[in-house]
Amino acid sequence: MKKTITIIGSGFSALAASCYLAKEGFDVTILEKNPTVGGRARQLLKDGFTFDIGPTWYWMPDVFEKFFADFGKKPSDYYTLEKLNPAYEVYFDALDSIQIPDNLPEILAIFEKEETGSAEHLDSFLKNAKFNYDVAIKDLVYRPGISLTELITPVTIKKVNQFFTTIRTTVRKKIKSHKLRQIMEFPVLFLGAKPSNTPAFYSFMNYADFGLGTWHPKGGMYEVVNAMVNLAESLGVKIETNQNVENIVVVNSIAKGVISNGILIESDIVLSGADYHHTETLLDKQFRGYSEKYWDTKVFAPSSLLFYVGFDKKIENVSHHTLFFDTDFDVHANAIYDDPKWPEKPLFYASFPSKTDSIVAPEGNEAGIFLIPIAPGIEDTPEIREKYFENIISRFEELTNQKVTDSILFKESFCVKDFVKDYNSYKGNAYGLANILTQTAFLRPKIKSKKVRNLFFTGQLTVPGPGVPPAIISGKIVSDLIKKQLSNK
Repeated sequence: MKKTITIIGSGFSALAASCYLAKEGFDVTILEKNPTVGGRARQLLKDGFTFDIGPTWYWMPDVFEKFFADFGKKPSDYYTLEKLNPAYEVYFDALDSIQIPDNLPEILAIFEKEETGSAEHLDSFLKNAKFNYDVAIKDLVYRPGISLTELITPVTIKKVNQFFTTIRTTVRKKIKSHKLRQIMEFPVLFLGAKPSNTPAFYSFMNYADFGLGTWHPKGGMYEVVNAMVNLAESLGVKIETNQNVENIVVVNSIAKGVISNGILIESDIVLSGADYHHTETLLDKQFRGYSEKYWDTKVFAPSSLLFYVGFDKKIENVSHHTLFFDTDFDVHANAIYDDPKWPEKPLFYASFPSKTDSIVAPEGNEAGIFLIPIAPGIEDTPEIREKYFENIISRFEELTNQKVTDSILFKESFCVKDFVKDYNSYKGNAYGLANILTQTAFLRPKIKSKKVRNLFFTGQLTVPGPGVPPAIISGKIVSDLIKKQLSNK
């Protein structure tokens, strides 16, 4: 008789795990609380516009290729990718921006034009970043985070200093231009931490940026969700939506199933891709691996205030991905990590997918997504949301030298309260735990429950960390652990 596995949540990590487990012959069912699958990577469809509610960046294409290859497939079997050129654009002041091309020679030329000698420094930095990428993405991140020995290899021991110095220190040692420094420090924001707190080893994110480029799946990031759902269902995975899991059933310290919508669903294995903290609240206290104090002392990646805006005209002087670094990053970061509060003058990011993809907005219109990183757990009211929308739109108009306010057809927002309501997210965080040294690898919450047998976790609060590619990898890691445990019975 097939072993049954119940998965809570349907984000990237849960979908990935479901595919691997179904391939091994297990009877897999996904329970998703929302009406649609994808976890945080859902869609907003309105008046002919299509918005990705969650992730909008497609980086590390090799991770997606590796995932689908494990099933004899390719991403192109499911969706069409376009490499963006420019990859993105960064604004520093009114009509003062730098576009990042889709190839390294042009990137080096842009750096050299901005600061003499910087191209040589960048080239050297990226050679080391590529080395780190090969070590991390092809090996270390696929390890289960059980012990320190996973990080200590003949390769990493020679570069152990990279774990004890930071991205900021490494970047600023040779690069003097404020603009170039910000561009080089930007990629680690995907890890949810400040460059001043992120180990230099994570320079592999810079290789992901400049070396592998930025891509766009036609139709948006949700097409990746659709691809993984199609794959999962073809392997026999059952997916049930509108399922509110209320309790994880534990008998003699062994997970026996879940209660969802008041109904007992028995299972040999329970795997949660939902928020780790929330999942543990579904257990009696004696079975929780981590206390409330533990979670309260962790450094979380930011939450976000997001706006999804339909414009009745094309927006000028912007790229598909556009970053606005016209204010002091350190002041904003302090309001996220050190003194949690709403930032006075926040940095922000805007995505205009209709610059690349004609199907996400009606002809002649533009779809705009605006994001402000904020501290998890801070006050969230309609009045605050409106205040910050006015803040960034007025600056946007000044920086890009155009009027857009009168062209807004509609706007929808998403913030701390929504992350809590829709995803049971701890303090409304958007990206999980920050990847700082003390929260790396084996120092993150464990994939395998410490107190309940047959209970496992996957996703951004466990190994390897935040982001879409790491989430997919997390699904692979947990499926391997489950397979190993079941095969030993």
